[in-house]
Amino acid sequence: MAAQLIDTDPALAHEHALAASRRAGRVAVVRESVAITAYAMGDFALALRELRTYRRISGRDDQIALIVDSERGMGRPDRALEEARAVDRAALPTATRVALAIAMSGARLDRGETELALGELEIPELNPDVAFEWSPALFSARAAVLEDLGRTEEAAYWQERADVASAALGHGEDDEVIIEDVYEDLPADEPEDRPEEPEDLADAEEPTE
Repeated sequence: MAAQLIDTDPALAHEHALAASRRAGRVAVVRESVAITAYAMGDFALALRELRTYRRISGRDDQIALIVDSERGMGRPDRALEEARAVDRAALPTATRVALAIAMSGARLDRGETELALGELEIPELNPDVAFEWSPALFSARAAVLEDLGRTEEAAYWQERADVASAALGHGEDDEVIIEDVYEDLPADEPEDRPEEPEDLADAEEPTE
């Protein structure tokens, strides 16, 4: 219920997460849900506490971007950057690494370091011609920083790329953005064309973990 309500009624989603926490407070995903709903409500202190508990229970850093943003919400950009630098970014999943770059860029903006904020977004995933799930947010973040720097033409270009990526990902429309997220992990010798769906789905191979 928390997952279903988070976008439409964060307060009610938070109540569901708290109810789950009272019954299963030692389960990592429960503490994660409390953290996410608290963040959605702007309760950054509670979000931080629950995120740290989640990380301790799970041993995972996959919510590091939310930790950084919560520190920002508490008005502590220095602490936010310290948290970000404490993790091995190369070991993070790509989507998490991109979200962390965006959060770190925001922390730099909080400190008035606009050029450094732009530098935080200079990551390999910043490709305007390829769209993945994280691309619209990354492109929009770059557009916002460029706007702050007064580079309005570049900002407009990256915002347009964000809009195109979002439309292509959401509606499957062909454009200059190539949707590659389904095939990003294929070996180099695999064909790039979409494979034909087997006539008998029961004969399809089970996906490997």
